[in-house]
Amino acid sequence: MSCSAPTAGNPDFVSRHVGPDDSSIAQMLDALGYDSLEELIDAAVPEQIRTQTPLQVPAARSEAEVLTALRELAAHNTPRVQMIGAGYHDSITPAVLRRNMLESPAWYTAYTPYQPEISQGRLEALLTFQTVIEDLTALPLAGASLLDEATAVVEAVLLMRRANKTSPSSRMVVDSDCLPQTLAVLRGRAAAVGIEIAVADLSVGLPAGDLFGVVVQAPGASGAVRDNTALIAEAHQRGALVAVAADLLSLTLLTPPGEQGADIAIGSAQRFGVPLFFGGPHAAYIAVRSGLERMLPGRLVGVSVDTAGRPAYRLALQTREQHIRRDKATSNICTAQALLANVAAMYAVYHGPEGLRAIAARVHGHARALADGLTAAGHRVLHEQFFDTVTVVVPGHADTLAAAAEQAGINLRRVDDDQVAIACDEVTTDTIVDDVLAVFGARRHHTTDIGSLPAPVLRTSMFLQHPVFHKHRSETAMLRYLRMLSDKDLALDRTMIPLGSCTMKLNSAVEMEPISYPGFATIHPFAPEHQTRGYRQLVADLERWLADITGYDRVSLQPNAGSQGELAGLLAIRSFHVAHGDARRDVCLIPQSAHGTNAASAVLAGLQVVVVATAANGNIDVADLRAKIAAHTGQIAAIMLTYPSTHGVYESDVRTVCDLVHEAGGQVYVDGANLNALVGLARPGEFGGDVSHLNLHKTFCIPHGGGGPGVGPVAVRAHLAPYLPGDPAAGDTTATPVSAANYGSAGILPITWAYLALMGPDGLTRATKTAVLAANYLAHALAPHYPVLYTGTGGLVAHECILDLRELTTATGVTAEDVAKRLIDYGFHAPTLSFPVNGTLMVEPTESENLAELDRFIEAMVAIRGEIDLVADGVWPVERSPLRQAPHTAEQVTADQWDLPYPRHTAAYPAAAVRGAKYWPPVGRIDGVRGDRNLVCSCPPPEAFATVSPSLVPAQEATR
Repeated sequence: MSCSAPTAGNPDFVSRHVGPDDSSIAQMLDALGYDSLEELIDAAVPEQIRTQTPLQVPAARSEAEVLTALRELAAHNTPRVQMIGAGYHDSITPAVLRRNMLESPAWYTAYTPYQPEISQGRLEALLTFQTVIEDLTALPLAGASLLDEATAVVEAVLLMRRANKTSPSSRMVVDSDCLPQTLAVLRGRAAAVGIEIAVADLSVGLPAGDLFGVVVQAPGASGAVRDNTALIAEAHQRGALVAVAADLLSLTLLTPPGEQGADIAIGSAQRFGVPLFFGGPHAAYIAVRSGLERMLPGRLVGVSVDTAGRPAYRLALQTREQHIRRDKATSNICTAQALLANVAAMYAVYHGPEGLRAIAARVHGHARALADGLTAAGHRVLHEQFFDTVTVVVPGHADTLAAAAEQAGINLRRVDDDQVAIACDEVTTDTIVDDVLAVFGARRHHTTDIGSLPAPVLRTSMFLQHPVFHKHRSETAMLRYLRMLSDKDLALDRTMIPLGSCTMKLNSAVEMEPISYPGFATIHPFAPEHQTRGYRQLVADLERWLADITGYDRVSLQPNAGSQGELAGLLAIRSFHVAHGDARRDVCLIPQSAHGTNAASAVLAGLQVVVVATAANGNIDVADLRAKIAAHTGQIAAIMLTYPSTHGVYESDVRTVCDLVHEAGGQVYVDGANLNALVGLARPGEFGGDVSHLNLHKTFCIPHGGGGPGVGPVAVRAHLAPYLPGDPAAGDTTATPVSAANYGSAGILPITWAYLALMGPDGLTRATKTAVLAANYLAHALAPHYPVLYTGTGGLVAHECILDLRELTTATGVTAEDVAKRLIDYGFHAPTLSFPVNGTLMVEPTESENLAELDRFIEAMVAIRGEIDLVADGVWPVERSPLRQAPHTAEQVTADQWDLPYPRHTAAYPAAAVRGAKYWPPVGRIDGVRGDRNLVCSCPPPEAFATVSPSLVPAQEATR
């Protein structure tokens, strides 16, 4: 019997996923004064939104049945030797990284490191990723990853347009040798914001005319390697900025973009140990020259200090552009690909510069062997200079040769009727080279080394010289390094993460296991359809199930983040209006409390934002909505709602809001961030929504991964279905693709498939009801100590609640941030801090936490309120209280000197529950202002620690 198969009498999966058992649920209901879960739900959820149709997803299956079904789906995919290339390359994930990072809950269940004191391990790994990118691109500052290469190019174009103060042009010149999927995504995204794209053969120079920027592919999609120095200089002379989309592995051999004068480099880190995954998730990268750092989209890890002067990592410029600039934003990026960026970073750490260069040289050597053998056999190779991709001219025979290669177990890329491209990668062997040559009637002839590349394109500068890239060569050393990093962090494998709006629930091992199956992990996104039947069936199942859950007609799984799902939905709305001769409808109504990405996404879809006020009860101000509609008669394109509201309440007048917008000719976008409070109870498509995005990394159990990956499918009613994202590989121009791969981050879709199959309709509904129960239980228990800011009918909340600390702050000086940091000493990740209302904490317990953990959190929060009262009573001055001094490190409480007005045990062991399993933060409270003013965004050299007392530097950090 499989070790994962349940035995007779074992509980079903639903009872494993849902934390409170029947007895606990009864206790919680009793505390709230309800006799049954159904009675509570009837009181909390407005009758007018309740669905009358049960969920139609298949009945729940056992863990063994689900794993068997997923193995069968994986078996319907056909792994081949993948030599398609086009931005996706097979790679080898070292087993030590696969087992101890990619498949480790210490890494994949962690949240975005907004609370840096409990995130030092993953922040260090992300800073290492940034250092890898900075060194390889020869640009001084890199971000902590973007979503994929195509959208990274879009981000670079938007950055260049904003940063270019000298050129008034709206014209962007793009290399005709760019990856086809990049061109497809860029064309649609640029059109939405009024940017003209001119595609040109840059091998012959820049075209005439004005321009604000240039995008170059290096090497080109055809494999061509060029020296772009003169081209970049000419672009600068003409007032343009230049972004180079560069293959990361090639930069170990080839002159990097920064040394050629580029302003920006973008690309993918996929071939640094990340599986193909049928197109994703893969970490994209972006690096910029000095002067552009404060326009960088996405996340940026930097170095500050804590209260004791220790160097400490944090997200610099933590409140990103879409939250600061909202409708003035040029990027809606909210999430990243942190888990995959960390894998790529540790791949570089494990191999070091010599190992990476050796891999690159071997890849190039195999490509050169192919080119030499093909040439000797009389074939014409398109380019003399290439890195890993050889394009061979085969007039009229491309289909025949591609088919013959497939028969030999190898996928090549058919460029057109007359050309076939062959891409070598880390898994290419001499035998594979011989097999490819045989398809072309050739054999190995003569192989030259990298010296065959001309000097102007060869790299001469050093890279990855930091000690971290030279000291973890053995598996033992690497294993311990990964363990040391993960031990610094608090993830869901240690504690409840009660983040409002983020739904940090169980990511079960049975759901996670299938993503490593070769039938899912080794499939190229451009493989022939008949090789990917398993993936296509899995996608079709998910599209059907999610459409049923949401009440819509069609679903696209392409968006690889919630922000991209937002954008896809709004682009569909905009395209719908334009197609029906209503282009003047360009006003998007957005409630004042909305996520920052809502406004940014609307702008990037070509819409103008009009803000709708919030009423005193936290709901949409319907009177203000009527006024805004009247003021923009004939212009209303859409309204963006979050339901339940961002304030954690089921608004009873949501149907009225939807009706008003529909009567005005607009469409209703329902943000699916809070869908965990609706599944099985209500369907957005039934109570007025026309389109929603869903967060599979929230409601549907894909883990957050320390800040990504995510999946943000978009669901629509039938009239918007023609405008769902098109296939970027098919040249589909009917709708704008929002990801480089047609199914986005397909490699992690088995997680959600497994969750839905394991839960079934009854389990999904029970999960929702339990999530609502847990939130109300917490709100009820904490209300005497912290006012609950907004409630709905009967004083109830939805799946989360907002605790209002503003009066306490006014009275005592203790802030919501103080409470968040003090919770670390109690062994908890903080709730969401100061969103959507400044000075508050938003708490979401989810259905996965059992009653004991809920009570432990309540105990901690009540104890912290007691500490606030001691500050109020003058026992402790706020600056020297355990609240302001938190979190307390082991070094601090064991130091020889202790001059604080409270005992050490109060600092270290404030509750009995932490005594047996204490989490010690590696640093004290971090100075955020210093980190923002003094950006240090690459691994600090060892000398950076010289000014810190050795007793304050952990042994590992003393060498960093």
